[in-house]
Amino acid sequence: MNRILLLLLLLVGAALAAAGWQWYAYRSEPLTMTSSPVRVRVERGAGLPAIARSAQREGVDLPGWRLWLAARLRGDARSIKAGVYELAAPTTLASLLDKMVRGEVVLCELTVVEGWTFRQMRAAIAHQPDLLHDTAGLSDLEILQRLGAPEPHPEGLFFPNTYRFSPGSTDLEVYRQAYRLLKRTLEDAWQARDPGVPLADPYQALILASVVEKETARESDRDKVAAVFANRLRRGMLLQSDPTTIYGLGEKFDGNLRKRDLQADSPYNTYTRTGLPPTPIALPGKASIAAAVRPAPIDALYFVARGDGSSEFSADLSAHNRAVAQYQLRRARPPGPDQRGSSSP
Repeated sequence: MNRILLLLLLLVGAALAAAGWQWYAYRSEPLTMTSSPVRVRVERGAGLPAIARSAQREGVDLPGWRLWLAARLRGDARSIKAGVYELAAPTTLASLLDKMVRGEVVLCELTVVEGWTFRQMRAAIAHQPDLLHDTAGLSDLEILQRLGAPEPHPEGLFFPNTYRFSPGSTDLEVYRQAYRLLKRTLEDAWQARDPGVPLADPYQALILASVVEKETARESDRDKVAAVFANRLRRGMLLQSDPTTIYGLGEKFDGNLRKRDLQADSPYNTYTRTGLPPTPIALPGKASIAAAVRPAPIDALYFVARGDGSSEFSADLSAHNRAVAQYQLRRARPPGPDQRGSSSP
């Protein structure tokens, strides 16, 4: 009997020692890693054994039973968040589980800049190494179809913003976020529009916003630029916007807009055609969208760059020509997009 009791005591002692060691290792012993840092992906719905195998594939010595035991004892087995986690030595099992329960996943960023064209957005996404490029080889229209977008042309349909995503996410998700954010922003702006704005629908507002975006980077001037174009639309005047004409030239544009370019008719040449161009010409930001639907209450029909980033606005051609002489001709600069004036209505 004494021998059995002694054996039981030894077994209990060994178990306690093993438990003590495991507790120490769990709290204080760094996990062995073949390199540092490493990234471990936890798939949505993955069980503890699958998570351990994912860590092992990345060179982390993490037996499945250790992860299972620690997570069960903590009561966190069902609290681990999906995503990509970055582990840097030294990392203990306790700190790993803390990170996964809090959902401290790695997030990458991609910034879509106001005024970019959709072509520039596609190029930026294509060069983002942390995305899965599911749209590679797809046409612009095929991307829209994958998003369930009814529009036939992608320009202007994606909101300029900084988008965050987990490494290994599909690029379609970035497009989807940008498309949905643009639609929400545009709809909110349209609901708050000036009832007198000469625009038939939100898409026309988006077109005008894209022109405003390309015409000025000065936020305080955007609603005034929008007012010039709105006033011209009401009068049936030509918009005479260089950025629309440049967009129509596409890859043929070499940085120098010539007289023959302004005279060559195209759907985007607002020197030869009245009204708005058929589609947006860039990705407008929130300020330009707001300006398009609520232009400044001014009667200006012309504007000219002052040379400091701002513009001078005029209600008649005589005043505009004086502004051109003051701000442009004295500097002996070649004509710019808003210097040429326009024909009378």
